[in-house]
Amino acid sequence: MAGLLENKVVIVAGLGGIGNGLARRFADEGALLILGDLDADLVSGVVADIDRPGRIRGVPLDGADEDSVAAIVKLAVDTFGRLDGMHVNFANTADAYLPGGVVELPLEVFDDVMRVNARGFVICAKHTIPAMIDSGGGSIVFTASADAYNAASTRVSYQMSKAAELALMRHIARRYGPKGIRANAIAPGLIWHYKFDEQPMPDGVVDQARARQMIKSRFGAPDDVAALAALLLSDDGSFITAQTISVDGGLTFRP
Repeated sequence: MAGLLENKVVIVAGLGGIGNGLARRFADEGALLILGDLDADLVSGVVADIDRPGRIRGVPLDGADEDSVAAIVKLAVDTFGRLDGMHVNFANTADAYLPGGVVELPLEVFDDVMRVNARGFVICAKHTIPAMIDSGGGSIVFTASADAYNAASTRVSYQMSKAAELALMRHIARRYGPKGIRANAIAPGLIWHYKFDEQPMPDGVVDQARARQMIKSRFGAPDDVAALAALLLSDDGSFITAQTISVDGGLTFRP
């Protein structure tokens, strides 16, 4: 039985916790994959782990560098002849654990977070959309965050950048929908993955996150995000666009 993404050409920009789950799920659903991340060793490890010769390639990618993004889009088209989808998943979390608010925020930290999380997503859209239009249409999915909605006394750079990604997503859906381009965002809450096992989170963060969720039995997993992403990239999701869908165990309540 064919998978949701059978022979669709998809770029995953940004690996790691959620990104590794995206790559594995998309491969299981039959996609032809191009994977990119700043960490070249991580990319080669994921490619080897998935082990689909001829159906997956990995390259170093700096999502905030226009030449790097243009190169991965060209690689997808040159390798597989088209581009059907892109999931933009990278993030800069430089202010995640800084204790201060906007008054204390170092502007160099703000600039770096916005360079990656806002400007980088713009660059990905700028180069992906024309390639997908040439292929007859396609789907862009952004990994956003519950932080785009939930106020916090810290990490203002990250929250602002994630809200900016949602504005960009809606623009893409509105402007390029008539040309066959869909755009959606997934807003995860706390998604537990291997990096948290390697580097424990600060005291109290995990307990606070669990207390705010409606589902108490577990945290989210990369597979939870990947399952929705596969749908949004697939023909089964072909009437879904301009939406932000939360995968957060009931952390957020919104229309």
